[in-house]
Amino acid sequence: AKGKKGQSMQGILNIRPIVAVLVMGLAVAPATAQFMVGGQYFARGEYRNGYGGLRAKGQAPFIGVGQRARIHFQFATGKASFFVSVQDVRVWGSAPQANSGDGFLSVHEAYAEVPLGELWAAKVGRQELNYDNARFLGNLDWALQARSHDFALVKFERGQVKLHFGAGYNQANWALANTPFTINNQYKAAQFVHYENVLGPLSFGLLFWNNGLEQNDQGKVKTRYVQTVGIPKLEMGSGGFAFSGFYYHQSGRDISNSKVDAHDASVQASYKTVLNAEKGKKIQATLGGEILTGTSQQANGSINRSYVPFYGTNHAHNGYMDFFYAGGRHAHSLGLQDYFLRARFDPANKVFLSVNTHRFFTAANAYAGNARLGKTLGTELDFTIGFIANEVVSLQGGYSQLFASEVLEAISGEANPALVQNWGYVALLVRPNMKNRFSGLLF
Repeated sequence: AKGKKGQSMQGILNIRPIVAVLVMGLAVAPATAQFMVGGQYFARGEYRNGYGGLRAKGQAPFIGVGQRARIHFQFATGKASFFVSVQDVRVWGSAPQANSGDGFLSVHEAYAEVPLGELWAAKVGRQELNYDNARFLGNLDWALQARSHDFALVKFERGQVKLHFGAGYNQANWALANTPFTINNQYKAAQFVHYENVLGPLSFGLLFWNNGLEQNDQGKVKTRYVQTVGIPKLEMGSGGFAFSGFYYHQSGRDISNSKVDAHDASVQASYKTVLNAEKGKKIQATLGGEILTGTSQQANGSINRSYVPFYGTNHAHNGYMDFFYAGGRHAHSLGLQDYFLRARFDPANKVFLSVNTHRFFTAANAYAGNARLGKTLGTELDFTIGFIANEVVSLQGGYSQLFASEVLEAISGEANPALVQNWGYVALLVRPNMKNRFSGLLF
């Protein structure tokens, strides 16, 4: 024990010179420079009894706790700013107590941003791409590891007008000659344009994303591109009513060289009324639907009609049990029709309760052999509660249950599913100076 204590003290002594150098460096930095340190802590305990896929009869549920601890540093002058975010993501118990090292620490973001005049800026490096309602491009905040891109971005922003465009080109490692790109769930190359504006009561956005995936085709390495063009945001409100929607269309060639012709469309209407402004008491209800096209199991020809929301935060959209599209599930499939009713009640400024109901159908026809099945997939109920303890700490919890249909059981591949499919969680979020106090929710 004394030896371990001595080693710990020696480690502290060893980092003191590093801290001293950092302090001296900041002391001699230009007077106009700013150095900022921040971070967050996100821990979530889950009970998975059918989360992400139908549980078989007799299969024991998963119970565990995962966490993300993130610290970030920013150094800014009038000429440029540098940002680095480092995170540790782990499941409790995944490393021994006497741990000499593990692979859980990673760099989430590392970029430089350079102003190009008053309205333009360039942002280059590993960064989050988080736009609109995160349906197509999101930072995947719900997943503990989150998502970031190696990207070069140019930004123009003036008032309500925002124009962003950029590109990424990826390799698996440094090499002396070109080698196949083997990183899973990653594009070889991508190009991107995003525009948003507000005209009176109308708020809207436009998106273009060209997604290139590399494939070894008969000994030749080829990159095939799928283009996603859309209106990711279209919103208008009047009084307590709000109407919104989005539309994406995909074309091009998928990784198997099939022609792509697919879309994702959604409309919804919301009403919010304030019962007591001083106490923050209010009610909000949203009714809507979303259709993501799919490919029939007996489709003839080589057209892929299955829409893929490539890099979105999908957890927030089609039920919190993540049966559809989250984690790549249900992609390149029968598609989805999701008709939903979301209700939220805020009894006070720092508390909310919500219940979401989803009724799911396939978009394309499913078959068992030559017999055509119905399209009904089932119903999901999602209950959520959130509480803001103070300006830093928030608590969040939820319970969800899926009532699966025989069609979902048939296409899931689970021959003997359990009668009850449910999931629950509790989460602690420590987020100083962050606007979004909760995670993975859509209101």
